Amino acid sequence: MAAEIVNPRSESADRAGQEGGAEPLDPFDPVFALHRGGKMAVQATVPLRDKDDLSLAYTPGVARVCTAIAEQPELVNDYTWKSSVVAVVTDGTAVLGLGDIGPEASLPVMEGKAILFKQFGGVDAVPIALACTDVDEIIETVVRLAPSFGGVNLEDISAPRCFEIERRLQDALDIPVFHDDQHGTAIVTLAALRNAARLSGRGIGELRAVISGAGAAGVAIARMLVEAGIGDVAVADRKGLVSADREDLTDVKRELASFTNKAGLSGSLEDALAGADVFIGVSGGTVPEEAVASMAEGAFVFAMANPNPEVHPDVAHKYAAVVATGRSDFPNQINNVLAFPGIFAGALQVRASRITEGMKLAAAEALAGVVGDDLAADYVIPSPFDERVAPAVTAAVAAAARAEGVARR
Repeated sequence: MAAEIVNPRSESADRAGQEGGAEPLDPFDPVFALHRGGKMAVQATVPLRDKDDLSLAYTPGVARVCTAIAEQPELVNDYTWKSSVVAVVTDGTAVLGLGDIGPEASLPVMEGKAILFKQFGGVDAVPIALACTDVDEIIETVVRLAPSFGGVNLEDISAPRCFEIERRLQDALDIPVFHDDQHGTAIVTLAALRNAARLSGRGIGELRAVISGAGAAGVAIARMLVEAGIGDVAVADRKGLVSADREDLTDVKRELASFTNKAGLSGSLEDALAGADVFIGVSGGTVPEEAVASMAEGAFVFAMANPNPEVHPDVAHKYAAVVATGRSDFPNQINNVLAFPGIFAGALQVRASRITEGMKLAAAEALAGVVGDDLAADYVIPSPFDERVAPAVTAAVAAAARAEGVARR
Protein backbone atom coordinates (compact mmCIF):
# COMPACT_ATOMS: atom_id res chain seq x y z
CA MET A 1 0.00 0.00 0.00
CA ALA A 2 1.16 3.56 -0.60
CA ALA A 3 0.09 6.90 0.76
CA GLU A 4 -1.56 8.91 -1.96
CA ILE A 5 -2.15 12.64 -2.16
CA VAL A 6 -5.84 13.06 -2.95
CA ASN A 7 -8.03 15.93 -4.02
CA PRO A 8 -9.93 16.84 -0.84
CA ARG A 9 -12.70 18.36 -2.94
CA SER A 10 -13.60 14.93 -4.29
CA GLU A 11 -17.19 13.74 -4.06
CA SER A 12 -16.44 11.35 -1.20
CA ALA A 13 -14.57 14.00 0.76
CA ASP A 14 -17.37 16.53 0.28
CA ARG A 15 -19.92 13.94 1.39
CA ALA A 16 -17.88 13.16 4.51
CA GLY A 17 -17.71 16.84 5.35
CA GLN A 18 -21.46 17.24 4.93
CA GLU A 19 -22.32 14.18 7.03
CA GLY A 20 -20.14 14.77 10.06
CA GLY A 21 -18.91 17.62 12.21
CA ALA A 22 -19.77 21.30 12.40
CA GLU A 23 -19.14 23.61 9.50
CA PRO A 24 -16.27 26.10 9.94
CA LEU A 25 -17.19 29.68 10.66
CA ASP A 26 -16.54 30.48 7.00
CA PRO A 27 -17.40 27.47 4.80
CA PHE A 28 -15.97 29.29 1.79
CA ASP A 29 -12.52 29.70 3.37
CA PRO A 30 -10.14 27.97 0.90
CA VAL A 31 -8.09 26.55 3.78
CA PHE A 32 -11.07 24.65 5.17
CA ALA A 33 -12.11 23.65 1.67
CA LEU A 34 -8.69 22.12 1.02
CA HIS A 35 -8.57 20.20 4.30
CA ARG A 36 -12.12 18.82 4.16
CA GLY A 37 -11.97 15.03 4.25
CA GLY A 38 -8.25 15.04 5.01
CA LYS A 39 -5.26 15.43 2.71
CA MET A 40 -4.22 11.81 2.11
CA ALA A 41 -5.49 8.28 1.50
CA VAL A 42 -4.17 4.74 1.01
CA GLN A 43 -3.74 3.17 -2.40
CA ALA A 44 -3.02 -0.43 -3.37
CA THR A 45 0.13 -1.08 -5.40
CA VAL A 46 -0.99 -4.48 -6.69
CA PRO A 47 -4.08 -5.42 -8.75
CA LEU A 48 -7.18 -7.00 -7.19
CA ARG A 49 -9.15 -7.82 -10.35
CA ASP A 50 -10.35 -11.36 -9.68
CA LYS A 51 -10.12 -14.35 -7.33
CA ASP A 52 -6.63 -15.24 -8.55
CA ASP A 53 -5.32 -11.81 -7.61
CA LEU A 54 -7.09 -12.09 -4.26
CA SER A 55 -5.55 -15.48 -3.54
CA LEU A 56 -2.07 -14.05 -4.17
CA ALA A 57 -2.48 -10.78 -2.28
CA TYR A 58 -4.39 -12.32 0.60
CA THR A 59 -5.28 -15.84 1.65
CA PRO A 60 -4.04 -18.47 0.90
CA GLY A 61 -0.95 -17.05 -0.84
CA VAL A 62 -0.06 -14.51 1.82
CA ALA A 63 0.55 -17.32 4.32
CA ARG A 64 3.66 -18.41 2.42
CA VAL A 65 5.14 -14.91 2.77
CA CYS A 66 4.25 -14.77 6.46
CA THR A 67 5.91 -18.13 7.07
CA ALA A 68 9.04 -17.05 5.22
CA ILE A 69 9.29 -13.88 7.31
CA ALA A 70 8.75 -15.84 10.51
CA GLU A 71 11.70 -18.04 9.54
CA GLN A 72 13.87 -15.19 8.23
CA PRO A 73 12.72 -11.92 9.90
CA GLU A 74 14.90 -9.73 7.67
CA LEU A 75 12.67 -10.66 4.71
CA VAL A 76 10.05 -8.26 6.10
CA ASN A 77 12.02 -5.48 4.42
CA ASP A 78 11.67 -7.10 0.99
CA TYR A 79 8.10 -8.40 1.14
CA THR A 80 6.23 -5.64 3.00
CA TRP A 81 6.25 -1.88 2.91
CA LYS A 82 8.19 -1.65 6.21
CA SER A 83 11.48 -0.55 4.66
CA SER A 84 9.88 2.34 2.77
CA VAL A 85 7.46 3.85 5.28
CA VAL A 86 7.93 6.34 8.12
CA ALA A 87 5.81 6.95 11.20
CA VAL A 88 5.21 10.65 11.83
CA VAL A 89 4.66 10.71 15.58
CA THR A 90 3.47 13.55 17.81
CA ASP A 91 1.80 14.11 21.15
CA GLY A 92 0.46 17.49 20.06
CA THR A 93 2.34 19.49 22.70
CA ALA A 94 4.28 21.90 20.47
CA VAL A 95 2.37 22.22 17.21
CA LEU A 96 3.70 24.94 14.89
CA GLY A 97 3.31 28.21 16.79
CA LEU A 98 0.10 26.99 18.42
CA GLY A 99 1.63 25.18 21.38
CA ASP A 100 -0.06 22.34 23.29
CA ILE A 101 -3.27 21.87 21.30
CA GLY A 102 -3.60 18.10 21.70
CA PRO A 103 -3.39 15.09 19.39
CA GLU A 104 -6.60 15.58 17.40
CA ALA A 105 -5.83 19.21 16.59
CA SER A 106 -2.32 18.19 15.51
CA LEU A 107 -3.57 15.84 12.80
CA PRO A 108 -3.85 18.43 9.98
CA VAL A 109 -0.16 19.21 10.50
CA MET A 110 0.83 15.53 10.68
CA GLU A 111 -1.12 14.81 7.49
CA GLY A 112 0.67 17.74 5.90
CA LYS A 113 4.02 16.34 6.99
CA ALA A 114 3.11 12.97 5.49
CA ILE A 115 2.24 14.39 2.09
CA LEU A 116 5.46 16.43 2.11
CA PHE A 117 7.37 13.19 2.62
CA LYS A 118 5.62 11.72 -0.41
CA GLN A 119 5.70 14.79 -2.65
CA PHE A 120 9.30 15.79 -2.06
CA GLY A 121 11.02 12.50 -1.20
CA GLY A 122 8.85 9.71 -2.57
CA VAL A 123 8.58 8.34 0.97
CA ASP A 124 5.32 6.94 2.35
CA ALA A 125 4.45 8.24 5.81
CA VAL A 126 1.69 7.61 8.33
CA PRO A 127 0.51 10.28 10.81
CA ILE A 128 0.30 8.98 14.37
CA ALA A 129 -1.04 11.35 17.04
CA LEU A 130 -0.70 9.90 20.54
CA ALA A 131 -3.13 10.51 23.40
CA CYS A 132 -0.36 10.60 25.99
CA THR A 133 2.36 13.04 26.98
CA ASP A 134 4.32 11.05 29.56
CA VAL A 135 7.84 10.38 28.30
CA ASP A 136 7.86 6.70 29.28
CA GLU A 137 4.42 6.11 27.75
CA ILE A 138 5.41 7.75 24.46
CA ILE A 139 8.58 5.71 24.24
CA GLU A 140 6.79 2.45 25.06
CA THR A 141 4.06 3.17 22.51
CA VAL A 142 6.47 3.96 19.69
CA VAL A 143 8.62 0.92 20.46
CA ARG A 144 5.51 -1.27 20.21
CA LEU A 145 4.55 0.32 16.88
CA ALA A 146 8.04 0.16 15.40
CA PRO A 147 7.81 -3.29 13.72
CA SER A 148 5.52 -1.71 11.11
CA PHE A 149 7.93 1.06 10.07
CA GLY A 150 11.35 1.67 8.57
CA GLY A 151 11.85 4.96 10.41
CA VAL A 152 10.29 7.32 12.97
CA ASN A 153 9.96 11.07 12.47
CA LEU A 154 9.19 12.77 15.78
CA GLU A 155 7.23 15.96 15.30
CA ASP A 156 5.97 18.84 17.43
CA ILE A 157 6.90 17.36 20.82
CA SER A 158 7.77 20.00 23.39
CA ALA A 159 11.23 20.58 24.83
CA PRO A 160 13.01 19.45 26.89
CA ARG A 161 11.07 16.14 26.73
CA CYS A 162 11.81 15.79 23.03
CA PHE A 163 15.55 15.33 23.67
CA GLU A 164 15.09 12.38 26.00
CA ILE A 165 12.38 10.80 23.85
CA GLU A 166 14.54 10.87 20.74
CA ARG A 167 17.65 9.59 22.53
CA ARG A 168 15.90 6.72 24.26
CA LEU A 169 13.98 5.67 21.17
CA GLN A 170 17.13 5.59 19.07
CA ASP A 171 18.81 3.48 21.74
CA ALA A 172 15.85 1.10 21.81
CA LEU A 173 15.25 0.74 18.07
CA ASP A 174 17.35 -0.36 15.10
CA ILE A 175 15.66 2.05 12.68
CA PRO A 176 16.28 5.78 12.22
CA VAL A 177 14.61 8.08 14.76
CA PHE A 178 14.74 11.74 13.79
CA HIS A 179 13.22 14.74 15.55
CA ASP A 180 12.73 17.11 12.65
CA ASP A 181 12.11 20.21 14.76
CA GLN A 182 15.68 19.78 15.98
CA HIS A 183 17.74 18.35 13.18
CA GLY A 184 15.82 19.38 10.07
CA THR A 185 15.99 23.01 11.12
CA ALA A 186 19.69 22.68 11.97
CA ILE A 187 20.58 21.06 8.65
CA VAL A 188 18.86 23.70 6.52
CA THR A 189 20.29 26.50 8.67
CA LEU A 190 23.82 25.16 8.27
CA ALA A 191 23.38 24.80 4.50
CA ALA A 192 22.25 28.42 4.19
CA LEU A 193 25.06 29.61 6.47
CA ARG A 194 27.69 27.75 4.44
CA ASN A 195 26.54 29.52 1.31
CA ALA A 196 26.30 32.91 3.01
CA ALA A 197 29.87 32.47 4.22
CA ARG A 198 30.99 31.40 0.74
CA LEU A 199 29.32 34.46 -0.75
CA SER A 200 31.29 36.71 1.62
CA GLY A 201 34.57 34.91 1.01
CA ARG A 202 34.75 33.55 4.55
CA GLY A 203 34.75 30.11 6.10
CA ILE A 204 32.46 28.87 8.86
CA GLY A 205 35.41 28.93 11.24
CA GLU A 206 35.70 32.72 10.89
CA LEU A 207 32.18 33.41 12.12
CA ARG A 208 30.76 34.17 15.57
CA ALA A 209 27.06 33.36 15.81
CA VAL A 210 24.35 34.19 18.33
CA ILE A 211 21.22 32.05 18.58
CA SER A 212 18.00 33.32 20.12
CA GLY A 213 16.20 30.33 21.60
CA ALA A 214 17.47 27.37 23.61
CA GLY A 215 14.65 24.98 22.76
CA ALA A 216 14.73 22.01 20.40
CA ALA A 217 15.80 23.94 17.32
CA GLY A 218 18.25 26.26 19.07
CA VAL A 219 20.11 23.45 20.80
CA ALA A 220 20.31 21.36 17.62
CA ILE A 221 21.51 24.31 15.52
CA ALA A 222 24.20 25.12 18.06
CA ARG A 223 25.36 21.52 18.13
CA MET A 224 25.48 21.28 14.36
CA LEU A 225 27.34 24.58 13.94
CA VAL A 226 29.96 23.36 16.40
CA GLU A 227 30.22 20.05 14.50
CA ALA A 228 30.71 22.07 11.31
CA GLY A 229 33.54 24.10 12.87
CA ILE A 230 31.90 27.46 13.67
CA GLY A 231 34.31 29.97 15.21
CA ASP A 232 32.05 30.44 18.22
CA VAL A 233 28.34 30.35 19.00
CA ALA A 234 26.43 31.64 21.99
CA VAL A 235 22.81 30.77 22.76
CA ALA A 236 20.32 32.96 24.62
CA ASP A 237 17.15 31.89 26.40
CA ARG A 238 14.57 34.08 28.15
CA LYS A 239 16.99 34.77 31.02
CA GLY A 240 19.99 35.72 28.90
CA LEU A 241 23.02 33.96 27.50
CA VAL A 242 23.52 30.31 28.37
CA SER A 243 26.86 30.10 30.14
CA ALA A 244 28.55 27.72 32.56
CA ASP A 245 28.36 30.22 35.44
CA ARG A 246 24.54 30.23 35.47
CA GLU A 247 22.98 28.23 38.30
CA ASP A 248 19.47 27.94 36.83
CA LEU A 249 20.29 25.71 33.85
CA THR A 250 18.46 22.50 33.03
CA ASP A 251 20.52 19.42 32.22
CA VAL A 252 20.11 20.12 28.50
CA LYS A 253 21.25 23.72 28.85
CA ARG A 254 24.12 22.73 31.12
CA GLU A 255 25.37 20.41 28.38
CA LEU A 256 24.78 23.20 25.83
CA ALA A 257 26.96 25.53 27.90
CA SER A 258 29.75 22.95 27.83
CA PHE A 259 30.32 23.21 24.08
CA THR A 260 29.18 26.76 23.24
CA ASN A 261 30.11 30.31 24.21
CA LYS A 262 33.86 29.80 24.21
CA ALA A 263 34.25 33.55 24.67
CA GLY A 264 32.50 33.30 28.05
CA LEU A 265 29.95 35.99 27.23
CA SER A 266 27.25 36.82 29.77
CA GLY A 267 24.32 39.17 29.86
CA SER A 268 21.60 39.56 27.26
CA LEU A 269 21.09 38.54 23.65
CA GLU A 270 21.53 42.18 22.67
CA ASP A 271 24.88 42.31 24.46
CA ALA A 272 26.12 39.29 22.52
CA LEU A 273 25.02 40.68 19.16
CA ALA A 274 27.54 43.52 19.37
CA GLY A 275 30.17 42.63 16.77
CA ALA A 276 28.57 39.25 15.97
CA ASP A 277 28.69 37.90 12.42
CA VAL A 278 25.51 35.83 12.53
CA PHE A 279 22.10 36.10 14.21
CA ILE A 280 19.88 33.01 14.18
CA GLY A 281 16.39 33.39 15.59
CA VAL A 282 14.27 30.39 16.58
CA SER A 283 12.42 31.86 19.53
CA GLY A 284 9.95 34.53 18.51
CA GLY A 285 9.94 37.94 20.12
CA THR A 286 11.53 41.02 18.61
CA VAL A 287 15.19 41.99 18.48
CA PRO A 288 15.66 45.77 18.78
CA GLU A 289 16.94 47.45 15.64
CA GLU A 290 19.84 49.00 17.54
CA ALA A 291 21.06 45.51 18.47
CA VAL A 292 21.02 44.45 14.80
CA ALA A 293 22.86 47.64 13.90
CA SER A 294 25.61 46.72 16.39
CA MET A 295 26.50 43.51 14.52
CA ALA A 296 29.67 43.23 12.44
CA GLU A 297 29.81 44.62 8.94
CA GLY A 298 28.57 42.10 6.38
CA ALA A 299 26.59 40.19 9.00
CA PHE A 300 23.97 37.50 8.33
CA VAL A 301 20.50 37.64 9.89
CA PHE A 302 18.46 34.43 9.90
CA ALA A 303 15.23 35.43 11.67
CA MET A 304 13.12 32.29 11.41
CA ALA A 305 10.15 32.75 13.74
CA ASN A 306 6.77 32.41 12.04
CA PRO A 307 4.70 34.29 11.19
CA ASN A 308 6.62 37.24 12.65
CA PRO A 309 10.43 37.07 12.27
CA GLU A 310 12.49 38.29 15.21
CA VAL A 311 13.91 40.92 12.86
CA HIS A 312 11.71 42.06 10.01
CA PRO A 313 13.53 41.68 6.68
CA ASP A 314 13.11 45.39 5.92
CA VAL A 315 15.05 46.18 9.09
CA ALA A 316 17.57 43.37 8.63
CA HIS A 317 18.46 44.48 5.10
CA LYS A 318 19.62 47.85 6.44
CA TYR A 319 22.54 46.18 8.20
CA ALA A 320 22.97 42.60 6.97
CA ALA A 321 24.56 41.22 3.81
CA VAL A 322 22.33 38.12 3.80
CA VAL A 323 18.84 37.83 5.28
CA ALA A 324 16.83 34.62 5.69
CA THR A 325 13.48 33.88 7.32
CA GLY A 326 11.12 30.96 7.85
CA ARG A 327 8.52 32.52 5.56
CA SER A 328 7.80 31.61 1.95
CA ASP A 329 7.05 35.19 0.91
CA PHE A 330 10.65 36.35 1.40
CA PRO A 331 13.84 35.06 -0.27
CA ASN A 332 16.01 32.45 1.50
CA GLN A 333 13.31 30.51 3.31
CA ILE A 334 14.74 28.14 5.93
CA ASN A 335 12.26 25.33 5.40
CA ASN A 336 12.64 21.85 6.90
CA VAL A 337 11.06 20.30 3.81
CA LEU A 338 14.43 20.86 2.12
CA ALA A 339 15.93 18.25 4.45
CA PHE A 340 13.71 15.58 5.98
CA PRO A 341 12.30 13.92 2.81
CA GLY A 342 15.75 13.35 1.33
CA ILE A 343 17.26 12.37 4.67
CA PHE A 344 14.73 9.62 5.21
CA ALA A 345 14.83 8.58 1.55
CA GLY A 346 18.59 8.13 1.80
CA ALA A 347 18.42 6.34 5.15
CA LEU A 348 15.68 3.98 3.95
CA GLN A 349 17.47 3.33 0.67
CA VAL A 350 20.38 1.72 2.52
CA ARG A 351 18.28 0.49 5.46
CA ALA A 352 20.29 2.55 7.90
CA SER A 353 19.97 1.68 11.57
CA ARG A 354 20.20 5.32 12.64
CA ILE A 355 20.84 8.85 11.35
CA THR A 356 24.32 9.93 12.42
CA GLU A 357 25.89 13.36 12.79
CA GLY A 358 27.90 12.60 9.66
CA MET A 359 24.73 11.93 7.70
CA LYS A 360 23.26 15.25 8.86
CA LEU A 361 26.41 17.16 7.90
CA ALA A 362 26.41 15.42 4.51
CA ALA A 363 22.79 16.47 3.98
CA ALA A 364 23.64 20.10 4.76
CA GLU A 365 26.61 20.07 2.40
CA ALA A 366 24.57 18.51 -0.41
CA LEU A 367 21.77 21.01 0.10
CA ALA A 368 24.20 23.92 -0.01
CA GLY A 369 25.73 22.47 -3.15
CA VAL A 370 22.45 22.63 -5.06
CA VAL A 371 22.77 26.44 -5.20
CA GLY A 372 26.12 26.12 -7.01
CA ASP A 373 27.23 29.03 -9.17
CA ASP A 374 23.86 30.78 -8.86
CA LEU A 375 24.79 31.90 -5.35
CA ALA A 376 23.56 35.40 -4.51
CA ALA A 377 22.50 37.37 -1.44
CA ASP A 378 18.87 36.48 -2.11
CA TYR A 379 19.68 32.88 -3.05
CA VAL A 380 21.76 31.07 -0.44
CA ILE A 381 19.30 28.18 -0.12
CA PRO A 382 17.27 26.49 -2.87
CA SER A 383 13.51 26.44 -3.15
CA PRO A 384 11.62 23.41 -1.82
CA PHE A 385 10.29 23.04 -5.37
CA ASP A 386 13.76 22.69 -6.87
CA GLU A 387 13.68 19.13 -8.18
CA ARG A 388 17.41 18.72 -7.57
CA VAL A 389 17.10 18.98 -3.79
CA ALA A 390 15.75 15.60 -2.69
CA PRO A 391 17.96 13.50 -5.03
CA ALA A 392 21.08 15.39 -3.90
CA VAL A 393 20.26 14.98 -0.20
CA THR A 394 19.21 11.35 -0.66
CA ALA A 395 22.46 10.39 -2.39
CA ALA A 396 24.63 12.22 0.15
CA VAL A 397 22.86 10.67 3.14
CA ALA A 398 23.03 7.16 1.67
CA ALA A 399 26.75 7.53 0.94
CA ALA A 400 27.42 8.88 4.44
CA ALA A 401 25.48 6.01 6.02
CA ARG A 402 27.68 3.52 4.17
CA ALA A 403 30.83 5.41 5.14
CA GLU A 404 29.80 5.50 8.81
CA GLY A 405 28.91 1.81 8.96
CA VAL A 406 25.19 2.14 9.71
CA ALA A 407 23.94 0.95 6.29
CA ARG A 408 22.64 -2.60 6.01
CA ARG A 409 22.57 -2.82 2.23
